[in-house]
Amino acid sequence: MNRSLGAAEGTRQTGVRKILIDDEQAGQRIDNFLRRQLPGLPKGRLYRILRRGEVRVNGGRVRAAYKLVSGDEVRIPPVRINTGPDAPAAGKVADLERRVLFEDKRLLVINKPSGLAVHGGSGVSHGVIELLRAARPELRDLSLVHRLDRETSGCLVLAKRRSALRELHQKFRDGTVGKNYLALVIGDWQLGDQFVDAPLLVEHRKNGERHVVVSGAGKPAQTKMRLSRTFGKYSLLQCQPLTGRTHQIRVHALHLGHPVAGDERYGDPEANATARKLGLKRLFLHAQSISFPDDSGNDLHFTAPLADDLERFLDRGLARQRK
Repeated sequence: MNRSLGAAEGTRQTGVRKILIDDEQAGQRIDNFLRRQLPGLPKGRLYRILRRGEVRVNGGRVRAAYKLVSGDEVRIPPVRINTGPDAPAAGKVADLERRVLFEDKRLLVINKPSGLAVHGGSGVSHGVIELLRAARPELRDLSLVHRLDRETSGCLVLAKRRSALRELHQKFRDGTVGKNYLALVIGDWQLGDQFVDAPLLVEHRKNGERHVVVSGAGKPAQTKMRLSRTFGKYSLLQCQPLTGRTHQIRVHALHLGHPVAGDERYGDPEANATARKLGLKRLFLHAQSISFPDDSGNDLHFTAPLADDLERFLDRGLARQRK
């Protein structure tokens, strides 16, 4: 909608809207629905208009936890919202579109580059979801199915429809989603095949960053790890997380005494400095593949080739350590 004449620079005034909920939109909480309908509206303001009854469903008030059903009529009141940051650079949008591994009517799978967050926030203007929504404005329900750390590259799945998002979330809960990562760790791995069963607890440091530790007070976390290739002072592992905890592979690798190379948060500073001299500029963690059954019971399997910078480090950087 056009910005009203009275709106301050950087904001826009929306009008009253009434939206009839269809099958694709059904099942989501009203607060999550409003976040998509009113991007840029501060979270506190969103919950205030819900508490005050300014948002109506079928003419009545609802709580934030109310789940929409098909046929509901949602009245969204007029609000003034931030227009957000400038539009993302066309080059970034085009680069991400070139990284599409698979697409159909329900799914979009990309090979996420390292250094790109999956969504904006915390000083990040545009993440994967913002860039793809800019590229595909017609996909009003485009949503992240899961997440990858900003530093991690590789397979990332997005749903183009709400029904696909619900189904995939259920597959994650059922444990029918298989994920495989490549991680280069510090040290000569002599542990054989490992099943790491160590609960993880998320702590918050003073600067607000999340920090994860192995703790009996944490949530269950399991990872399978096995050696793929040895490089003497480094070891390339195949890692299969059976749960989806924050920083799981990185913390479990540290727990076994083999931190991931290039990990500035959980790694070995001296070892990271040596790796940088050999050419490793970032965390060596790559989401190599993801698989899950489709509605017909057939397995869908997606693979992202190892990023060029990591491939170069294995082929050239580690060769230099042997000279």
